[in-house]
Amino acid sequence: MVRVPNVTRADAVAAVRNPLAFIAARWTPTPRTVQRAALAALVMSVVIVVTGGAVRLTGSGLGCPTWPKCTDDSLTTTSAMGVHGVIEFGNRMLTYVLCAAVGWAIIAARSQKPWRRSLTRLGWTQFWVVMGNAVLGGIVVLVGLNPYTVAAHFLLSSALIAVATVMWQRTREGDAEPRPLVGKSVRQLVWVLVVAAVLLIAVGTVVTGSGPHAGDSSEVERMPLDWETVSKLHAVLAWIVVTLTFALWFVLKAVDAPKGPLNRTRDLFLILLAQGLIGYVQYFTDLPEVLVGLHMFGSCLMWIAVLRVLLSLRERPDVAAELPAPATEATLTRA
Repeated sequence: MVRVPNVTRADAVAAVRNPLAFIAARWTPTPRTVQRAALAALVMSVVIVVTGGAVRLTGSGLGCPTWPKCTDDSLTTTSAMGVHGVIEFGNRMLTYVLCAAVGWAIIAARSQKPWRRSLTRLGWTQFWVVMGNAVLGGIVVLVGLNPYTVAAHFLLSSALIAVATVMWQRTREGDAEPRPLVGKSVRQLVWVLVVAAVLLIAVGTVVTGSGPHAGDSSEVERMPLDWETVSKLHAVLAWIVVTLTFALWFVLKAVDAPKGPLNRTRDLFLILLAQGLIGYVQYFTDLPEVLVGLHMFGSCLMWIAVLRVLLSLRERPDVAAELPAPATEATLTRA
């Protein structure tokens, strides 16, 4: 028979006042648990982007025509709204799954011993970005899928992926001051790559905003730009990112860089090749929804890979590893 511990009034008050501290005082997760929690938050940040793309590509963007309710009279979807209502409402429900994943990451980071404040802050940053994007998503619906708000919605999701990627990386390294593994010129080249990737993603949202997939079966306002011209600019930026990645790999080889940056650069290059293939096929096949969805997923993977290249340029060992080993009795005797 399992004995249930007594919960005193003081415990109850402490749990209400500071639930995170209450849990942290009674639970110590393993480092692997913290890593898995951070990875779960990262995976869900990608899932919410892909399912949001599915909402748009299936014409379900206004499946729930209002927010925060699905309709003026119902919090949830109704049978009269059909499959579009189910898809849109399902995407909204996944936001709660994302919040749960981020919440788990925050709790795990707060409960780790010793407590690493930087990890907890990264978790809370994700939470507030999710909240902000939820509100922005509601505005997107209320303004009838205005393409500029849709673009901002995607860019904020990309920011969420960036924070989640950094937190996942930080769970696998220490808190010592970062040590660069490559020279300053190589780091500058990688920052140019990051900026080019940001521009690539931003122009991609313009391609979406001016393209034919409006997100709803009704007539939806589009950005007043020539879609094919913007698509060609997007392709040029993609080739710039590919060229920078290829050049970075050769530079890393030339300076005999550690395997970490080399492997991350190789991974990015392979993702870019796959992403480019999908992009050209979808362009010449009149943008089939399945390929557009895969391209959005590839955009998330590309962004994560770029950030992993950037983060691989330094190492952060545990602070404990920096301390000198304690003197043993034999050492003192010889001294």
